[in-house]
Parts: sequence; C-alpha cells; structure tokens
Amino acid sequence: MPTMLLADNVNQLWYAVPLIISVSLVYAGTRHEAMTAIWWHAVRVATWIVVFMSIIFFVLYLMTLYV
Repeated sequence: MPTMLLADNVNQLWYAVPLIISVSLVYAGTRHEAMTAIWWHAVRVATWIVVFMSIIFFVLYLMTLYV
C-alpha cells in the first residue's frame, strides 16, 4: 500500500525543484552581493533543503509502514 501511495504522487515532486531553486537563490541573494558567493551559498542552501525534505519524507514514509 505505501508503495502505491508513493507511485501516485511522484509527479508532484517536480513542483519542488523550481521552488527549491528560487528559495535558495533569493535567500543567498539577501546574504551576499558577489555573484560567486551567491551561487555557492545557493547550492549549500538547496542541498540543506533537499536533505531536510528527504529526512521528513522518510520519517513520514516509515510512519505509514508501521501505523
């Protein structure tokens, strides 16, 4: 059952890509003025967001397996 739930919503994950890119670029742009510093900070923030979202996803996925 949980694998069907995952398979049905996988296309909705593509909406997260432009959102993560735009949020990380805006956040980095408010912290730095040099373009190279903005790019590196945006990459770090985007990585942090993806890791955090993945952790939350796996916690919720494990909860669906055992509940």
